[in-house]
Amino acid sequence: MATAHSPAPTVQRGVQPLRAGQGNSFLWRKLHSLLGVIPIGAFLLEHLLSNFEALKGPIAYGAQVKFLNGLPLVRVLEWVFIFLPLLYHAFYGVWIWLRGKSNIVYYPWAGNWMYTAQRYTGLIAFAYIAQHVYRQRFTGIMLPENPYASFHKVQVELSNPWMLAVYVIAMIAICWHFAYGVWLFAAKWGITPGEKSRKRFGYACAALGLVLCVMGMASIWAFVSPKYANTPVNPVPAAVSVLQSPAPQSSTSHDLATSSRLPASS
Repeated sequence: MATAHSPAPTVQRGVQPLRAGQGNSFLWRKLHSLLGVIPIGAFLLEHLLSNFEALKGPIAYGAQVKFLNGLPLVRVLEWVFIFLPLLYHAFYGVWIWLRGKSNIVYYPWAGNWMYTAQRYTGLIAFAYIAQHVYRQRFTGIMLPENPYASFHKVQVELSNPWMLAVYVIAMIAICWHFAYGVWLFAAKWGITPGEKSRKRFGYACAALGLVLCVMGMASIWAFVSPKYANTPVNPVPAAVSVLQSPAPQSSTSHDLATSSRLPASS
């Protein structure tokens, strides 16, 4: 007796581009994808490059923090181009995750593993960024007013082995999330429509993620290196100290002030 067998489910490989006909969430998904690269991705690159200054020592790192906090409308720029986009990207990403489906048991192809890793690394990145901003910006010494204390503040935080492990794990997760996010962005926006172009671009994204991760690990090492173990809490450069100290009185003004206190001669 012949029995009918249902055909095996077809595993669809690759990433489909976002299309306007896919429902009301089209614009929200486009915005989520775009914000992950611009401006959040741009901020990540800037942040890694700024932290790389730690390899030059506490003074250079403090000067970089001072420069960034001295930008015009810096607080407005932070909220418009960093905090608000980051909050939207994180919460909408969680919403997509809850509605999405990945089946790594029955269909263990690389795309499903990538999908799952992207979501978990996103959660790790968001949790790390939230605690990092809180601890560095809103507790202890205020860095916008004391930028040269930045190196010591991070140094103290990384002196805890558990926190050091958190930084290392978070750095790997963030670099992975961004590199694969760039690859997804190109695929979903139709920049790499073919399988071959996606594969080639994947190698480029993997190289980008590796370079960023190495930069991040080098920055972490600068804070825990014995070379800067005796860094002062607020090592203000000599030039800055001179500018902040009151100007000495000239000899003429000093003589006048002294003579004004002398009794008149008879």
